[in-house]
Amino acid sequence: MATTHALAGTLLAGVSFVVAPGFAPVALLAGFAGGLAPDLDLYFAHRKTLHFPVYLPVATLPALVAAVLAPSTVTVGLVAFLAAAALHSVTDVLGGGLELRPWEATSDRAVYSHYHGRWLAPKRLVEYDGAPADLGLAATLALPVFAVDVGGPLESLVVASLLVSTGYALVRKHLPNLAEDLVGTLVPAPVLPYVPDRYR
Repeated sequence: MATTHALAGTLLAGVSFVVAPGFAPVALLAGFAGGLAPDLDLYFAHRKTLHFPVYLPVATLPALVAAVLAPSTVTVGLVAFLAAAALHSVTDVLGGGLELRPWEATSDRAVYSHYHGRWLAPKRLVEYDGAPADLGLAATLALPVFAVDVGGPLESLVVASLLVSTGYALVRKHLPNLAEDLVGTLVPAPVLPYVPDRYR
């Protein structure tokens, strides 16, 4: 789930409490945003347009150097954002494929590597987005936020993410049928070419 990635990005950015505590609030929020960012391509070549499992980790390195040499809100926020987006792009390979019903395990596409010029196959350690294991992972990633005093706004964001995750997990297996029904009945013919193939 996008929320799982956001929580993972927040946890990753938590290293700022040790190395740059004064910048921790901006790092945590940037980590949350960076964890979400790759999934903004959901309807535009999902897991290809904004997912860069090789290039994002590489881009994180100079940002990290800049943050170490000249720590500021901008440099720390940038490295937290890029590191979280890189983590998202890399870990998508651990989940299911891109098919509408990923629990059927029919797709060999997890995330596109622009460096390799090909799709990387799903490992399915987390069977599919919204699976019980995915919800459990999201809850586990959220725990450190509650163990450390990070302030009300971030805690509220994490609670909201867990609520969204829970709701999504409860309805996940019903969504493909709903999507197919909506596309089949409500989407005008001129718009159909712009609907991702998996919904048609």
